[in-house]
Amino acid sequence: MPDKRQPVVELVHLSRTFEQRGMLVKAVDDVTLAVNEGEVVCLVGESGCGKTTTGKMIAGLIRPSGGEIRYNGQDIWRMDAAQFRKYRMAVQLIHQDPYASLNPAHSVFRILSAPLLEHKIASNPQAARDRVRELLMMVDLTPPDDFLDKYPHQLSGGQRQRVSVARALTVVPSVIVADEAVSMVDVSIRVSLLNTLRKLKERLGVTYVFITHDLAVAKHFAWEGRVAVMYLGRMVEVAHTPQLVNHPQHPYTQALLSAIPEPDPRITRTKERVQLRSLDVPSLLNLPPGCSFHPRCPRFEAGLCDVMVPELMEVGTATRVACHVVTREAAHALRDGHTTSLPPAAP
Repeated sequence: MPDKRQPVVELVHLSRTFEQRGMLVKAVDDVTLAVNEGEVVCLVGESGCGKTTTGKMIAGLIRPSGGEIRYNGQDIWRMDAAQFRKYRMAVQLIHQDPYASLNPAHSVFRILSAPLLEHKIASNPQAARDRVRELLMMVDLTPPDDFLDKYPHQLSGGQRQRVSVARALTVVPSVIVADEAVSMVDVSIRVSLLNTLRKLKERLGVTYVFITHDLAVAKHFAWEGRVAVMYLGRMVEVAHTPQLVNHPQHPYTQALLSAIPEPDPRITRTKERVQLRSLDVPSLLNLPPGCSFHPRCPRFEAGLCDVMVPELMEVGTATRVACHVVTREAAHALRDGHTTSLPPAAP
């Protein structure tokens, strides 16, 4: 069933090019994606696929080389100074590294009160202190008075990241870009932190663009949302999470899912793995022609995959895939009157 919510953030043919060693490197290439109000969208892919660059462009920290980023229908780079300031408040970023993203010379109160006082959300230091207490309780740092006057070095990694989440909430954002927000905290508290983020979504109605290299994390956090899989700067598959997990279409998505370890080690040992043609990821400085995944793809067809760049196309209901073979098979199935029924979803 199509989502009737309005897009709050739209990426339209978005690209970003950097110069390295005198050569142009396309870190993000022709990405189109709409993120609806109140939705969770996970950007998933290997290191270097462009997901963090995409997140920074959404947050307004990097200007795209091509395409548009629209917020509530307006191109953010055509906004005037006042509009762009409001946009930068509305879209906040949670950084990956809680050890580097907090100023070690500032207390928790000073870190969280600075945006409250700068943007006049709190009228005076006492009002700011009361609001900081509320924010700390919202991110499960209780009792808040135990944390107000502490410095980052006095906190654990998980506690620091909760302070980072609270800092993102100070300006009451409508969109949060979480860049690998749980990858550097202890495994034992990742689920707890994800549950805190989910609780904030339900309480505040915030929209998440959640960036992760781990499909297992995406499955847990965005089961009621969508997953967008990236490979070497391009989107290769976008689908609702249960559909993507239970019925992956793109060979790269299938390979990622087959590599996820199962809770039962016996299942992990006997699990069928997708056998790639090569384990080497091509360099962004020398991308292969056609589909950039074709040197590794088990469904590679010479004369097709190594010649033409596949477009992201609809296959089935609310699924888009960039694969010549998959889209051709879907077109044949549609022509022959066949439909694909998905297995029952389980979180």
